[in-house]
Amino acid sequence: MGKQVAIIGAGISGLLACKYTLSKGFQPIVFESSSSIGGVWTKTVETTRIQSPKDYYQFSDFPWPSSVTEGFPTQNQVLDYIKSYAQHFDLLKHIKFNTKVCGIEYEGPSSEDEMQPWSLWGGNGEPFSSEGKWKVVAEDKHDSEVIYVMLYNCQCFRL
Repeated sequence: MGKQVAIIGAGISGLLACKYTLSKGFQPIVFESSSSIGGVWTKTVETTRIQSPKDYYQFSDFPWPSSVTEGFPTQNQVLDYIKSYAQHFDLLKHIKFNTKVCGIEYEGPSSEDEMQPWSLWGGNGEPFSSEGKWKVVAEDKHDSEVIYVMLYNCQCFRL
């Protein structure tokens, strides 16, 4: 099994993180508490529009479709754009929908052979040890607890 990365949320940032980790050879699992992608755009009213011109609010490798002619797309256009991005880059298969993350716990050093040293900011001014694994506790849509163990060995990630 390859190096796994847990990503919480399938909004714009979560999708970008998923695509990036895939490009670096990782196996991302995106935990999304709802049944669809889009993050905050799924919770806004339909009359909401982006507050910046669309050229400043687009993925660098995926332009807006030519059908979006307004300078400030609507909520539905933004959601369609985000969904098209996820489909184009085949990200949906990496998302666990209806799965709410309830907790993340550092499990300590791993005995896995493939583990290499890594440094992960602990939020208290100290990095964790030179290798390790995490336990991600999530609930699926039926509120049954599911536990995932994620192994990290990339020096470039800071969670």
